Amino acid sequence: MSLISTPAEKSAMLEGAAVKGRSLWEDAQSRLLRNKAAVFSLVLLGVLVVLAFLGPLLWIHDSSHIYRDRVQLPPTFEHLHIFGTDAQGRDLFARTLVGLRMSLMVGVVATMVSLAIGVIWGATAGFVGGRLDQLMMRIVDVLYSLPFIFFVIILMVVFGRNIILIFVAIGAVEWLTMARIVRGQTISLKGMEFVEAARAAGVSQFSIIRRHIVPNVLGPVVVYVTLTIPVVILAESFLSFLGLGVQEPLTSLGNLISNGARDMEVAPWTLYFPALTMMVTLFCFNFIGDGLRDAIDPKDR
Repeated sequence: MSLISTPAEKSAMLEGAAVKGRSLWEDAQSRLLRNKAAVFSLVLLGVLVVLAFLGPLLWIHDSSHIYRDRVQLPPTFEHLHIFGTDAQGRDLFARTLVGLRMSLMVGVVATMVSLAIGVIWGATAGFVGGRLDQLMMRIVDVLYSLPFIFFVIILMVVFGRNIILIFVAIGAVEWLTMARIVRGQTISLKGMEFVEAARAAGVSQFSIIRRHIVPNVLGPVVVYVTLTIPVVILAESFLSFLGLGVQEPLTSLGNLISNGARDMEVAPWTLYFPALTMMVTLFCFNFIGDGLRDAIDPKDR
């Protein structure tokens, strides 16, 4: 004798099974994929990343090769200088790809540095509380009072202008907001039943932070990361514009924009194309961040 006696019961059982297995992250993914601006930005950003890392290897012109007879050549398909050339006669398209790669690397590496410091600092301060929390957050307040550029310049003077240290220096000043966000989320979580159960079971504070607090603050952190990367890219571009960032023979979008601003009266394309590339990249990150925020925000469910 069959356990499901009628087609109606079978249909109800199948519908219940279909509804049953959807987690909050799967729901957030579904909501994100319905956001057309975020999906388009993800695809476009993926194309930009591929171009940045593979384009310089495949493009016909080397980014450092100087064509002395093609100085400040306007965009043309005759020699495949589709973005033109700069004041030294180098192909601007190749240099824009290399600059995009450097800016993306700065954005990602510096954001990961700020993520590591900010999450650990904020989770520890929020969970332990008391005097330690007060001390740690007063340190954050003091660092907030320092001008960003002044702090980065100090770090670069002390540790040198190595490209890796530029990543670390920018990341070392971008973790402050991350720490505040994580601290606020941690304070709201540490009174929850699953944290109290872990305490009652004798789990150490470090293990509770690592296994329970940090995974549960990842939602807001992921959103903030996507919004921090463009901030870091702009910060590096500003430093490069002032001559404090990436140095020759390397280049970044900030360097290219600085050079283009100097030559814009005679060769405006040297400014337009790097600036347009940066604008599109920043828009992609911002739309992705907005889409993630809308997908993860529990008030929108």
